[in-house]
Amino acid sequence: MAIKFQYNKTSLQQLEKQLKIRVRTLPIIKNKESALRMEVKRCKNEAGDLEVSLENQIQMYEAMFALWNEFDGSLIKVKDVHLGIKKIAGVRVPLLENIDFEITRFSLFNSPKWYADGINLLKDLAHTAIEREFVLAKLNLLEHARKKTTQKVNLFEKVQIPGYQDALRKIKRFMEDEENLSKSSQKIMKSNQERRKEEGL
Repeated sequence: MAIKFQYNKTSLQQLEKQLKIRVRTLPIIKNKESALRMEVKRCKNEAGDLEVSLENQIQMYEAMFALWNEFDGSLIKVKDVHLGIKKIAGVRVPLLENIDFEITRFSLFNSPKWYADGINLLKDLAHTAIEREFVLAKLNLLEHARKKTTQKVNLFEKVQIPGYQDALRKIKRFMEDEENLSKSSQKIMKSNQERRKEEGL
């Protein structure tokens, strides 16, 4: 990225200001990146645990597969999913607060004894599956934010800060050269004036 500048004091001051801002901001962005990296790792572990839990619950479900043919699937359904928002390192992510299930009334005398256990098993299964979806959505948001933050760190660290430093160095050298030329020309003029005075005497 080429930084536009002019060889004067105003440009020098503006570039110094921009450089200070980036140097001061870089550690903050790095901290955000490391916090996001840790949160992504934690989220991946949580997603893995939920995956294992879901697999175990499905295996329990399949173990009683013959019984499930008798089960009335309309007895239970997800009525509502309550969600909140949580900020993690400045990133808004969805948070599963609660799941409301609608359970249709059924006769305890006319239905098999295991229906109550079956409803609880399905509730747990649905809860784990929905929670897993939330964790995966959270993971995607955090991963995206982490990538953006890493790009910003790289931009500041490898492009902008060195670019501003280089531009400042060029301006300072130019101004020093200009000052040296000015001093040299003044010395030449002074020596010429002194020579003229001596010749005039």
